[in-house]
Amino acid sequence: MQQNQSDIFRRDNQQLHYAELCNALYERELPQLTRIANLSLLHRRLKGLSHHIKRAAEEMLKHQGPLQIDIHNASWQCRQSARPPKATDPSRNHQWFGLHGAFGMPVPVCYEHLGLLHLELDSIDRLDPQQSRLHLNKHGWFAFDGHCQQEARAGVQLSLLVPSKTTLSAACCGHVWKHAGKYQPRTLSLRELLLSNKINWKNFKKPL
Repeated sequence: MQQNQSDIFRRDNQQLHYAELCNALYERELPQLTRIANLSLLHRRLKGLSHHIKRAAEEMLKHQGPLQIDIHNASWQCRQSARPPKATDPSRNHQWFGLHGAFGMPVPVCYEHLGLLHLELDSIDRLDPQQSRLHLNKHGWFAFDGHCQQEARAGVQLSLLVPSKTTLSAACCGHVWKHAGKYQPRTLSLRELLLSNKINWKNFKKPL
């Protein structure tokens, strides 16, 4: 009987965390939707919103990696290093992505603008081994060595980093640095949260 009661309490606690996560995600996403002027785009976003939020919450609660969940803010937490991760050596970048780059793999992109630096999650949606390059769903073409191959927004510098515990944790937790010092963390988009749940923390060379 005691074991049954323990299971019930555990399920109740899980349901409570799930509800809080969903609530936090709705509170975050709805104000963003009010800024969409295109009615067709707004309709598409609203149509899929419930599904994406439920999936994000369910998968966050199943997390088996090194990150902690902030239930109330629907965010990942881990200790932030004093300085941003160092850029990977281009030759190591080239070798890693040439051998292990795969469709759907979440990868960290270093984003620098106006003195601020953060790592952002993106995913590989196309590979071109003949040209030693790959295409990311949001940020476009990058050479295997990490250099961006298309024009970025004015003042923005983008570079592709090798997935590791350090780079992916920083990206998932929204860590930001200013002049090599810690800065206020950024809030991940729902898209990035969904990508964070696709990371294979046991083996970064193999996507889930």
